[in-house]
Formats: sequence, C-alpha cells, structure tokens
Amino acid sequence: MKNLSIFKRKFVKPVDRESRKKPKLALYIFWLFFLIFTAAISAAIGAITALLAPVEPPIISKVLDATGFNYISSNRSGYRLSRPVNILILGIDRVPEAAANSPKAFDGRSDTILLLHLEPRDKSINLLSVPRDTKVKIPGIRFSKINEANARGGGALATRLVSSILNNATIERYVRVSSSAFRELVDLLGGVEVFVPRAMSYTDTAQKLKINLAQGWQTLNGEQAEQFARFRNDGLGDIGRIQRQQSLIQSIRNRLASPSVLVRLPQIVRLMQKYVDTNLNFEEILTIANFGLQLDRDNFKMVMLPGRSSSEQGDLRSYWILDAVGRDRIMTQYFKQSVPDFAQERFRNSSESVLPTKLKIAVQNASSNPTTAKTVASFLRKKGFSNVSVVQDWPDKQRQSQIIVQQGDLEAANLLQKALGDGKIEASSTGEIDSDLTLRVGEDWVKRF
Repeated sequence: MKNLSIFKRKFVKPVDRESRKKPKLALYIFWLFFLIFTAAISAAIGAITALLAPVEPPIISKVLDATGFNYISSNRSGYRLSRPVNILILGIDRVPEAAANSPKAFDGRSDTILLLHLEPRDKSINLLSVPRDTKVKIPGIRFSKINEANARGGGALATRLVSSILNNATIERYVRVSSSAFRELVDLLGGVEVFVPRAMSYTDTAQKLKINLAQGWQTLNGEQAEQFARFRNDGLGDIGRIQRQQSLIQSIRNRLASPSVLVRLPQIVRLMQKYVDTNLNFEEILTIANFGLQLDRDNFKMVMLPGRSSSEQGDLRSYWILDAVGRDRIMTQYFKQSVPDFAQERFRNSSESVLPTKLKIAVQNASSNPTTAKTVASFLRKKGFSNVSVVQDWPDKQRQSQIIVQQGDLEAANLLQKALGDGKIEASSTGEIDSDLTLRVGEDWVKRF
C-alpha cells in the first residue's frame, strides 16, 4: 500500500531479533488501542468498532507492561502523527449468506457510519455520526441512502460518497467492523452501565426480537445492550438510534478504562480481531497507537451531521436531507476545513444564528427542585435568549449542569456558557433533537436561586 505520510519517524530501529517480532507486537497493540480508544455501536444490529477514544495513558502503559509488550512501549515515540487525519468507520450489517469469519461478512450495508478526525495540533479527536439514511447519489441507481454504498462498492465507494457530502473532505483510511462484534464485546467486558431514559418495550416476531428494558441506570449484558441499540419504537427513527449510539460510546469508554477490565484485554483483543477489516498499513497502526497515548480524556467530541427527515415533507422513503449550512459549520469547527468558495457567502450569512435571539434552547430539569428549569428559562430570556422552551424533565439527577451541543455549534455553546457563568459543555448530540442547545440543569443551579 502506498504510504500517505500521515506520520514521521524520529529514528530508524535496528533490524535485530526483537525488530523482526515487531509486526506481531504492533498488530497486538493496534487491536488493543482499537478497543480502548473509540467505541461506535451499530444501532440496528449491534456492530461495534473501537478506535481512539481517550483513556488515561497510565492505564494503557500498565496493560503494555503487564502483557510483556514493553519493547514497543519503550520505542513507540518513533512514530508520530504529522498532520490531521480522517478515518471512516463503518459498522456492517449482517450478510445472511456469509460464512463465519468470511471476508463476505464485510459486504453488507453500513448500518453505522462515523468519521474520526485525529488532530495532532491540540491532541484531540472529533467524531461525526452520519445518519445511515442520508440521501446521496450512488452510481447506477441515482439517489439512495448512503448505507447502500458499502454493499455496492465496498469501503472505497463508501469513503468516496461520505467525502462527497462533506465538502470533499480527504478521508485517508477506513475501518469496517462486522455485526457480530458488539454483543460479544459487551459480554467480554462484563457488561456496561447505561442510563435508559425511558422504558423500552417492543416485540418483532419476524426478526425474533423482544426488547424489554426498564427506565433508569442498569448494567446491560451483550444481549440487553443490543436491545438498547436496536430499539426504534420511540418515534425518533435513525436520529434516536444515533443518540443511543453516543450514549453507549460513553458507557463503553468508561468500562474500558476500569482496572477490572485490564486483565481481560489480551483475550478481548484476540477475539475481536476477526471482526475487523481495515486498509491501515503497519506503520500507520503504530502511529495511531502512539497518538492515543497523548490524548486527554476530555479532548473527545461527538457530533451528528445536521439535517432533517424527508418525511416532514411527505417523502415516505425517510431520507435524511443534510443541512448544508450546518454541515459547513461542522466541517469548520470540528474538522478545521475551509468552506468552499461557492458557499462562503451562505456561510457568512448564517453566522447570525449565533445571536442569542436566533438560538433555539431547550431547558431540561435534572435537579431535585421541580421549578429550577422554569427559573433558568426566565433567567435566559432576561439575558436576551428569546427562543427558550422548557422540556420534559430528565429522569436522572445530575450534580453539574450540562450544555449539550445538539447541532454541533460550539460557538453558540460558548455564548450560552458565558451568559450562564457556569455549565459543562458536552459536545454530543444527546439532547432534545429539535434544539440548537439543550441545557440540562443540575443541582449546582438549585443553590444559585
């Protein structure tokens, strides 16, 4: 494979006995980091990939030392990321006719589509969720949903079409994960702790699917986590699934950082390799592993591609129609990509949306005081935020208030945080779907009023 120079080597290692072992050791480390750094769940069928979601570097070092891979650990500084890199992650739907461990298992539709941006300048990672129903033009069939791309042209076509809807962003590599991975990984982790925001009950005899989850914090096993991911009877469609994906990403990150999981990581890595297909080469694998060691846990942001459902205008095919202005904002703020010349004027005109009067803010009570949300909403209106609504209480109590960046507008989140004088900015799309920002009010605000 041609080297795209996404890394720089500081020195050349001697070709000795230990160096000849390097490919095996490097591949082990790659799968280790593949599990530790980012989890992405295929909501419909439960595929998972894990690549570059930050955990504490000391934990990683302990694993490397405990498993005897201190050769690579001591020399890993030889590979470093020299420029920003985008990696496409696809969770692949089941292919019924594919035999176990067959390459054909990666020929299905992409039920989960994520784009990772690795940024060496500030040592951060941003993750963009692309709804699988996003409308695109696929060669040979005109318009279809973007999840068809992998089934028709493999990772290469999927990469090309994702790039085309994101202002032709350069996507260097892809990683594909088959559907069987998710349930097995969660069971190997000993379950994951997830907050189920509402009771979930659904039966589909044709798919042999029965979902029955109670509201509240629960430790879910692999089957239950798959149920949580696959639930669709909430009226939110693919967007609700993406919200649960992002919740599960956080839960699995937390679980992977637990010391009790460390002793099982070698077994987990060995079992999960069969579910992954990638065009990353050997030296790029080492580079990514090294980059992961430099990450701070808070330098990880998630966002969803802004848009609307075509069903709002009577199109029963339920396409996700991307919002061009929102897309340009995401690519600028999260991917550091310039807006194309033809869209510059449109993007400048859209900057007015950062004004307090233009922002759509949902205030959600997550405190013990039932009147706090209304009090905060009134406070915001006095500060000039006129489009403020109080939504149904969040069923889990929180100590600290959160500003959830639902549409990915970080500038707007900073504006709201400044007006409030407090609140942790949560870069994810787990708030009220129709809001620009969701302010989830915690106990810290009860003391202020």
